[in-house]
Amino acid sequence: MAASDARQAQKRAPNTSFVSEPGKPTIVITRVFDAPRQLVFEAWTKPEHLTRWMLGPSGWSMPVCQSDLRPGGKWRRVWRHSNGDEMEMRGEYREIVPPERVVATEAWGGDWPETINTLVLAEESGQTRVTLTILYPSVEARDAAVKTGMKDGVAQSFERLDEILEAKQASPRVAPDLLTTRVFDAPPELVFQAWAKREHLRRWFGPRGFTITTCEMDFRSGGVFRFVLRGPDGKDYPFDGEYVEIIEHERIAFKGTIHDQAGHEVRTTVTFADYEGKTRLTVHQSYNFESDATRGAPEGWKQTLDHLAEYLAKSR
Repeated sequence: MAASDARQAQKRAPNTSFVSEPGKPTIVITRVFDAPRQLVFEAWTKPEHLTRWMLGPSGWSMPVCQSDLRPGGKWRRVWRHSNGDEMEMRGEYREIVPPERVVATEAWGGDWPETINTLVLAEESGQTRVTLTILYPSVEARDAAVKTGMKDGVAQSFERLDEILEAKQASPRVAPDLLTTRVFDAPPELVFQAWAKREHLRRWFGPRGFTITTCEMDFRSGGVFRFVLRGPDGKDYPFDGEYVEIIEHERIAFKGTIHDQAGHEVRTTVTFADYEGKTRLTVHQSYNFESDATRGAPEGWKQTLDHLAEYLAKSR
């Protein structure tokens, strides 16, 4: 049997494992998806994808899906049945290691106890093995959850996810999200100010050889910005947009337009987390297009954050 035929046969066969061992307060769910790990991670963490597949049995929708994807960030989901019934879950992220691991608490409300859910993604020959371990406070609580019919709901949700992943891979290719993390030897308050204040930002922002000739900032949620970076060849690269969310010393989210022929939009979220007195900074950038700008983004951000590290070292 050819490799492609084997993969198709595996895909058609039920491959969701749902294990609740006697005496252990856990449920371990595994499934192999015919998609790369990065794609599966995005489907599992982005609200626009979750609302399409994490629905359980037919008849349910997810009108509310909120997610602050960072350690300490909150999440909340509300499901609604066609008969009007609603169910809500919420929790807090404890650990995020893209695209490998997500640990979060989960609470249904009422008499249901809080669980700790650990999601692990392992890439195997272009496919992704998903292992979800749900830890309950007791075996009795675990058994009560099993009796709700969650096994069938999980299986149906995973079938939808399979279809979404297949369709996404068949669609025209776009640039993958950029996700980069750097630890700076400075507290979050200081690193945040380097992004928030015009007099700081213009002294470090941009790759090697670039300078900011225009730096206009209305630094508040809903405020606008305009930057013009000049490259080593003298060419100007304008970038303007709007601050979507600002949480002081914790998070900056903004959307902007790259003024190429198509005027493409880019969404960026920068998070600042205390790391033993230092700052773990994460940049997450999403694109819906591919161009020279997106292909050069990883190296461009590396050089930009190198400049920030140098600037912070001189400022202390």
